[in-house]
Amino acid sequence: MSDPYQQPMYCYNHPKRETLLRCNQCDRPMCTSCAVHTPTGYRCKECVRGQQKIFDTAQWWDYPLAVVTAGVLAFVSTYLARIAGFFMLILAPVAGIIIAEAVRRILKKRRSKRLPIITASAAFLGAMLPTLSVIVVSQLFSGQVSGQGQGTYILSSLVSIIWPIIFALLVSSSVYFRLKGIRV
Repeated sequence: MSDPYQQPMYCYNHPKRETLLRCNQCDRPMCTSCAVHTPTGYRCKECVRGQQKIFDTAQWWDYPLAVVTAGVLAFVSTYLARIAGFFMLILAPVAGIIIAEAVRRILKKRRSKRLPIITASAAFLGAMLPTLSVIVVSQLFSGQVSGQGQGTYILSSLVSIIWPIIFALLVSSSVYFRLKGIRV
């Protein structure tokens, strides 16, 4: 009797490629370009894709809920950070962690691949909204700046938004890394 593992096998996806490799879950023969290395051995791409779908538990309403929650909390944290002055740079990661945990709690720990980036983007926009609104309102009510004061006015408005941009970046990166599960 001949051993079935001694006969030449061909990749299920590339029928002209001979292989000795099998998926450790479905036992299909596969070539090295179709194999995905996992901690438990090699698996075919379909088995890996099926396993990843188990971890995507978010519902469609979780995305707008996360956006609104992160945006509102980041908006509020920006006003609180203005009171702290320079120390807002120290408080920004804390605010990001609070926002991420609030989103995680509201979503009942459901997760998806896109949720961290969407939530971090909403936190960035929510943190930048007060600064952008102040700039727009000041532009509307200040009228046209003319003459020599125009260059210094533009420079002073650029300098005034540097700290809020840094704050928004720190908050949004903290939200992203906290929801992604990356520990720094």
